[in-house]
Amino acid sequence: MNNDTPGGQESRPSNPPAAPGADPISAPGAGAAPAQDEAAPAYPGADHDRRWRALVAPADHRNPTPASRYDLLVIGAGPGGLVTAIAAAGLGARVALVERHAMGGDCLNVGCVPSKALLEITARGERDFGRAFAWLREVRADIAAHDSVERYTAQGVDVFLGHARFIERDAVMVEDLTLRARRIVIATGARSALPPIPGLAECSPLTNESVFELVEQPRRLAVLGAGPIGCELAQVFARLGTEVHQFELADHVLPRELPTAAACVDDALRAGGVHLHLGEAVSAIDEIDGSLVVSAGGVRAEVDRVLVAMGRRANVDDLNVEAAGVTLTEGGLIDVDAKLRTRNRAIYAIGDAASQAQFTHNADMQARAVVQNALIAPTKRIDQAVIPRCTYTAPEVAAVGRHAGELEHDGVPFDRYRVAFGELDRGRAEHDTVGFAEVYTERGRDRLYGATLVGHDAGEQIAPLVLMMTRGLGLGAAASLVLPYPTRSEYLKRLADAYNRTRLTPLVARLIRWRVRRT
Repeated sequence: MNNDTPGGQESRPSNPPAAPGADPISAPGAGAAPAQDEAAPAYPGADHDRRWRALVAPADHRNPTPASRYDLLVIGAGPGGLVTAIAAAGLGARVALVERHAMGGDCLNVGCVPSKALLEITARGERDFGRAFAWLREVRADIAAHDSVERYTAQGVDVFLGHARFIERDAVMVEDLTLRARRIVIATGARSALPPIPGLAECSPLTNESVFELVEQPRRLAVLGAGPIGCELAQVFARLGTEVHQFELADHVLPRELPTAAACVDDALRAGGVHLHLGEAVSAIDEIDGSLVVSAGGVRAEVDRVLVAMGRRANVDDLNVEAAGVTLTEGGLIDVDAKLRTRNRAIYAIGDAASQAQFTHNADMQARAVVQNALIAPTKRIDQAVIPRCTYTAPEVAAVGRHAGELEHDGVPFDRYRVAFGELDRGRAEHDTVGFAEVYTERGRDRLYGATLVGHDAGEQIAPLVLMMTRGLGLGAAASLVLPYPTRSEYLKRLADAYNRTRLTPLVARLIRWRVRRT
C-alpha cells in the first residue's frame, strides 16, 4: 500500500511457520488462523475468516472450460486486475481472469483493508488484541463480497484459480488448461522482500502476508523498516500493548516524506511507547535463551517476533514472461511504456508488477487506462498522472507531487505556503494543535509542484489539491471557494489568501489605494 503495502503469524508449536510470502489463505503458519477447516479450534473472528475464504478462494470452485480464444486475459485478481476484468466484461469483451491465491489481492486480504481496520479500531480505544483482530476479520469478510469469485462469474468473467505461466506469446497455462487471448494484461502485484540480514530468514519473520492472520499477540515485536507499513503497524501493536522496537536505516521515519512531517509521526510513535532505533542498519538477528536479539549499531533489543516492512518485489519470477517476449527492468519490474504496453504489443502490465508507485489507487487508474488501450485504441497515457499517497498513522501524512526537500535537492526554485491546522478555528475548537499544510509552487508563478499535509484526515483533506494539480489549477483558483465553517478544509482558503497577498505589489497597492480614495 502503498501501499508499500501489506500479514503475520504467532506461534502454536504444533504448526510449522509459513515461508515469507506464502499465501495466508491456504498456507497458514505458526500461530496463524487455520485454513478452511470447519473443525479447527475457534479463535476471535474465525467465523468471519471462513466466510472470507469462501468468497475469495472457495474450496469447491471448479475452473470453467476455456473459450477457444478470449478478447482479454487478465493475470492477477488484485485491485488492478479486478477493475480491468469487470470493465472489459462490461464492454462486451470475452474475459478470463486468473488468480493464484485469493481474489482481491494484497489490498483486501493482507494490506489496505486489514491494516486500516486495525488502525481505526485501536484509534477508537480498543486495546484487546482478540477483539481488534476479530474486527479486522469482520471488515475483510464484509468487503470480500465485492471481490468474490461469485460476483465476477455473475458478470460474465471466466474465473480460473491457479498458477498462470506463459507458454507462448498469446497463451498461458493454468494448471492443466491452456488459455489463449487477443490481449493479455499482467496484474500480478508484488510481495514482501526479505533483506539479507544474518539470522532473519531463520527466525520465521512476519510480513504483511502473514501478520494479519495472527491469533496470538506477540509480547515483544521488532519492526524492521519505518516506511508507511512499518509505522502503521508499529503504532497498532503499541496501542494493543505489545512492546515495539522499530528499526530504520535512515535518520528519520518515513524517509520519503518531508522531514518536518516525519517528525510529527516520530513524536506520536514515541509518545505511544514505540522504541525507535534510527540511523543504523540491522546487522544480525540471533536466537538466545528463547528470545530473538536484534542488533543494530550499539542497540540490542530482545523480542519474540520480527516483522519485516522493508520493501517489495514484483511477482514475476515464475510467470515465464520470456516465452511471451516480455522483458523486465533492472529493478525487476515488467518493462512497459507510457501506454502500459510491454515489448510484446499484445501484452500489457499494470499495478505493482510494473510500477514504482505501489498503491491501490495507482493500480485502479492504470486498469482504467489499459482497458481503453487494449480493447479500444491505445491512446491513454499514464506518465502525467498525479498520484497522491497517504500514511494512515495518527497523525496522517498525505502528500502529492514533490516536497520542499526534493525541490531543494533538485535545485528547483519554489515558493512555499504554509498553514498550521491549529491556527484554524476548527483546530482550536477541538484542541487539535498537531499538523499543517504546505504547498509548493513554481517561483513567482501559480503552478503547483506538490503539497504535504499532516494531521487528522490528511488523506481526505489533500483531495482538492490533487484535483487542482491534475487540472493544472493554481492556488489562485481556490480563492473563490466558499467552504463550510468551521472545518479543516479552510486551510485551502488560507493558502489561497497567502498566495494572493504575494500578488499585491507596491504598484498594485498604490493603485488600489488611489481607487478607494476616489470612490
